[in-house]
Amino acid sequence: MAFDVGGRSRRGAVQPSMNVTPLVDVVLVLLIIFMVVTPMMTKQLEVHVPPKEEEDTPPPPADALPPVVLTLLPNGEAQVNGEVIAREELAPRLKRMLNARPDKVVFFDAADGVPYGDALALMDVVKGGGITDLAVLSENVTAPKAAP
Repeated sequence: MAFDVGGRSRRGAVQPSMNVTPLVDVVLVLLIIFMVVTPMMTKQLEVHVPPKEEEDTPPPPADALPPVVLTLLPNGEAQVNGEVIAREELAPRLKRMLNARPDKVVFFDAADGVPYGDALALMDVVKGGGITDLAVLSENVTAPKAAP
């Protein structure tokens, strides 16, 4: 930026001025770098969900074992097939129940309004007890009632 306010001017003297060409070059290079890098910064998680079957499935045979459904109630109690079980006894009891079954799957259901952290804590208790197959239910299912 240069200007002359008058007075003596020296002929042939170099007037100082700002050269903006290198600044524009640097800004354009940064713009190109950001344009190339930005699409790579988005993280994507691909989930393949099987299509929902619309056909009627036949009911299970009468002698089939009911599924093991672990339910977390809003008050923090855990139920297995409708029977309230203390958390200390939960993992060993589920392990004994699954030893007598061929499928070895525990279905987990949490009531509406249960905090997410409480549901994860209960799943951690079950997984810590050695149960490897824990299926989370996404639809409301009526759990079989415990025999009195």
